[in-house]
Amino acid sequence: MSQVSSAVTRREFLSLSAAAGVTLAGGAGAATLGSITDRYPESRFKTLDPRFGGMTIGNTPIVRIATGNLWAEGPAWSGTGRYVVWSDIPADTQRRWLDDDGHVSILRQPAGKSNGNTFDANGRQVSCQHLHRRVVRYEADGSETVLADRYDGKPFNGPNDVVALADGSVWFTDPGYGLNWYEGQPGELELKESVYRIDPNGRVERVTDEIYKPNGLCFSPDYKTLYVAETGSSHYPDAAREIRAWDVSGKRLSKGRSFASMEMDDGSGGVADGLRADTHGNVWVGAGWGGDGYDGVHVFAPDGDRIGQIVMPEICSNLCFGGRDRNRLFITASQSVYAVYVNARGAHFA
Repeated sequence: MSQVSSAVTRREFLSLSAAAGVTLAGGAGAATLGSITDRYPESRFKTLDPRFGGMTIGNTPIVRIATGNLWAEGPAWSGTGRYVVWSDIPADTQRRWLDDDGHVSILRQPAGKSNGNTFDANGRQVSCQHLHRRVVRYEADGSETVLADRYDGKPFNGPNDVVALADGSVWFTDPGYGLNWYEGQPGELELKESVYRIDPNGRVERVTDEIYKPNGLCFSPDYKTLYVAETGSSHYPDAAREIRAWDVSGKRLSKGRSFASMEMDDGSGGVADGLRADTHGNVWVGAGWGGDGYDGVHVFAPDGDRIGQIVMPEICSNLCFGGRDRNRLFITASQSVYAVYVNARGAHFA
């Protein structure tokens, strides 16, 4: 049985279940595919504010669509291909799940130990590679174009997450989490951890370094606000566990501020990782390292209030909206990838 599998048809699923319990090799943490919902409504939806109540669906399950990853990250939806792609960073592999039959396969291996992925307005995949410390784009002929691999003559620390805008620009974070053998290769930080913008003409600009370690990023529906997850508490004691926000004017950022705290009211909590906005401006956050009852998806209203959670059985790294109506949430969580329908639509195409 392959490292990552999925239910293709009901008959095949039942056959696999009978033969092996649909459990993949991998020791502790190996899990079964299919619904993890015991009964409706799904109790993992936690409404903290009435505004979240309208975003959940009472008769839909949370489904584990793939498992057996070492560390799943960087999901992105291809509207043209109707699949979700993600990175298994330590395995140096990109995988995809097909919407038409639920099939999971290897898309690329090796993959430069890629982390974040997205698609541009022309349907081309853009990826952040830890191993080569660069941002690349995969072309229609299968070739790979390096969009950026250095700034001010120095190599990046290890690009982490990326967004491609319809104007042709590409924005990415560079916190330096891949400087080890497991997720990249050993090295030193040669640049201050920052957020960058690649202009359509290829020019790379640092848009802000007013953050300890920038991680996931997303734009508001109108592109007037940039949100970035701050995960600097992993290395810097003074770093707040928060999501930061900036006003956007063309290629410039201003008014950097704290948008939302990842700490709960009692001071406990973990950190934000991947981010996505829905069409109403709510920010959906992959959250982890806070323990049971915390890890999963946190949803923040445009005013920064935490209004709901989807509590997951694994540490959540990232998420994206997908499906034909962009109302299905795909969640990368440690060894697994999950999917759940919500009453919200992704604001952007990837």
